[in-house]
Amino acid sequence: MRRDYLKWYSPSLGRDMELLAYGHAGFPIVVFPTSGGRFFEYEDRGMVGALAPKIDRGELQVFCVDSVDQESWYNRSIAPADRLHRQNAFDAYLTYEVAPFVRDRTTWGQIGTTGCSFGGYHAMNYALRHPDIVTYAVSMSGAFDVPRRFLDGYYNRDAYFHSPLDYLPDLSDPWFLDRMRHSYYVLLVGNGDALFDQNVKMAHALGIKGVPHKLDVWEGFGHDWPWWQKMTDQYFVR
Repeated sequence: MRRDYLKWYSPSLGRDMELLAYGHAGFPIVVFPTSGGRFFEYEDRGMVGALAPKIDRGELQVFCVDSVDQESWYNRSIAPADRLHRQNAFDAYLTYEVAPFVRDRTTWGQIGTTGCSFGGYHAMNYALRHPDIVTYAVSMSGAFDVPRRFLDGYYNRDAYFHSPLDYLPDLSDPWFLDRMRHSYYVLLVGNGDALFDQNVKMAHALGIKGVPHKLDVWEGFGHDWPWWQKMTDQYFVR
């Protein structure tokens, strides 16, 4: 399997950012780590190994990006507005640096996103905010009511536009809706997961807007890597 480690200085974030890229051909998927996770987490947790047959066959390319969650949502040492500013910078890094890099390397015009837990939030939020870039998103045990959990009661325009459960029901812009309706979104969650209700609400919001999606409810809790490996096997490997 082709495996490349890359690092460059990000003008959007004002620091070096690292990622791991796997594969030589096939549809590109950008992977977001879990809370506080790093770009190498997906490999360390056996997820890249689970995808190896498809990567080796040239059907899939995987790009594992780093996280800035500890500088944004989890950074209680700065004001909530500044946490959101850092999240906006991360969005810019993905849009103006990672996405062009993936396009240049793979020659694909669009990408997919995926992630587990907090990474599931990032995968879905980024996909919905940029439906011209992302046409397929798979969230595993994702959380979607993030601003209310992390901003100590603070709420502004930036918080709204990083809360899919808020902006999606209000969305009427045909530019976004037309592109979302040509994409596909998957929500995987256990029926014993504390985040089950948020996934049901997200599926409902997508359905009301006529956006193609699937809510796949698994029996049990399973908010952990062995569970997510099985989900990955079902949605990416076969």
